[in-house]
Amino acid sequence: MTQEELDALMSGEDSGLQDIDSLDSSQAGVGVDEGAGEEAGEMRFDPNDFRVHAAKSWPPPPPDKDHKVVHQLDDVTRDTEVKAGEVFDQLDIISSNAESIVKSTKKMKEYFVAQEELFTKLTEHFSHVESFKHALESTQAMRKEVAAITDSANNCSDAILQAMDIMQFQDINRQRIERVINVMRALAQYMNSLFESKIEDSKRVASAVYITGDNNPNIANAEDIENLIASFGQKK
Repeated sequence: MTQEELDALMSGEDSGLQDIDSLDSSQAGVGVDEGAGEEAGEMRFDPNDFRVHAAKSWPPPPPDKDHKVVHQLDDVTRDTEVKAGEVFDQLDIISSNAESIVKSTKKMKEYFVAQEELFTKLTEHFSHVESFKHALESTQAMRKEVAAITDSANNCSDAILQAMDIMQFQDINRQRIERVINVMRALAQYMNSLFESKIEDSKRVASAVYITGDNNPNIANAEDIENLIASFGQKK
């Protein structure tokens, strides 16, 4: 049933009343409240509950912050870039400290080499002095420890360089997401241009949610329409 036919029924015009007896549950186009009673006085009807307006978001989901996909992707790319920059800053600090350790161990190595030569000569000339032998052994052990520290610092530098290379995937993923965003935005602009109209949505005539031929339990039958018309007569 169209809006014009329903208005005719509500106003009592003959042109609308002629089709009442021929309406059934599959042909009526007006929705009624499922909780309405059988008596006319108990029926509640609000035409705005059964009509869709162009300005309203229907069907859901609504375009709020939880459903705006492009906004969320923009947040992902922004946060990813920020966090990746912070990680690179920390890796740079670690790399600088590793280089400082290597430089320090070089000086320590030079010192222990000189001490080892000294205690070696003293041990050769004073072989009966046990303290020179212990000092030589300690110096040689410390020289090995310094070499191990240098190797560890160099391994840290190598690992940091590998981590920086691995972190490049963050930038690649960001570029991929940005490309998806650009495609989505281009499609959105195309669809907006394709479906744009000279008439504003606020000035459009509302359309019925259910029309003739729809299979929906909320569609009124002939008896419901008769009770509806009777209820308007009682209100007068």
